Amino acid sequence: MLVIAMSFGYAMAQDDDKVIRVDTKLAEFEVLVEDRDGKPVHGLSQSDFRIFENGRERKIDFFQPVLAQGSARPLVVVFAVDVSGSMTATEIDKLRSAINGFMDRFGNYEAYFAVVSFAMEVKRTQSFTNQPEKVRRSLSSLDREQIGRSTHAFDAVDEAIRMIDRNGPKNIRGRSPKNAVIVITDGFPVGDVVSPGTVIDRANKTGTSIYSIILPSFSPARGDTRPLMTLFEASGIVSRTGGNSLYATDNNFEPLFRALASEITASYAIAFYPDEQSANINAPRNVRIESTKGYRIKQNRMSYELAK
Repeated sequence: MLVIAMSFGYAMAQDDDKVIRVDTKLAEFEVLVEDRDGKPVHGLSQSDFRIFENGRERKIDFFQPVLAQGSARPLVVVFAVDVSGSMTATEIDKLRSAINGFMDRFGNYEAYFAVVSFAMEVKRTQSFTNQPEKVRRSLSSLDREQIGRSTHAFDAVDEAIRMIDRNGPKNIRGRSPKNAVIVITDGFPVGDVVSPGTVIDRANKTGTSIYSIILPSFSPARGDTRPLMTLFEASGIVSRTGGNSLYATDNNFEPLFRALASEITASYAIAFYPDEQSANINAPRNVRIESTKGYRIKQNRMSYELAK
């Protein structure tokens, strides 16, 4: 398994009990935009969106795409690689190649990368750097762990989020970076200390979205080719943080990483100033973001409340 941490949003968060407290004046959301065929949509402007708070339309006070004409939003990425026995040596080699290609696609961006490896324990392998060669060297030194019965995937994602929060760049040349987590896994974590709910809360608080590439399992008893729902997917850790899940059905990771790179550059940061004079000022507030062109919007969270 492998986890890559970056950050942006995708929203289908439906849990009204999970509310993010906004500690700044702006209530900020990350959105991913797709067309009817599920393909990422690039090149949109602020006028292509509408935002509603508790059903009332609000003015958009801040808008920033990952990719705009002549400029690109900075990226902060953590690669967390599962080296447990569930990953074969061949799969790890293919992942190294795919990650290297992923970094190459962002050569024109201001991007910072870090590496975490995990099996029975989580280890920081490479601190944040804007030099891809350092990441390549750290990946080349990874060895598959032959023994052990646990795979701490949730703990690894949590550590990646903590690295982004504590050590990742917060402002690069006057621009806030895009953060995300990409997880490559068989989808069956074992032995984690941190709960999925805690990871989801921390991801939303730091504006980090979690993506997954699943090495699928199938049930011969079902007589079809549909992958089994994994524990990782069932936890909601992807859908409730603005991510997306892809299946590595043929162990070819290159096209999956190309798809993720395309999604990253089709994400947008949208924010507005909350009304601090309204009634029930500290009550949770529901937020809905729409496309004026009828595109599908996936936002990283569906509600927030002001910090008390």
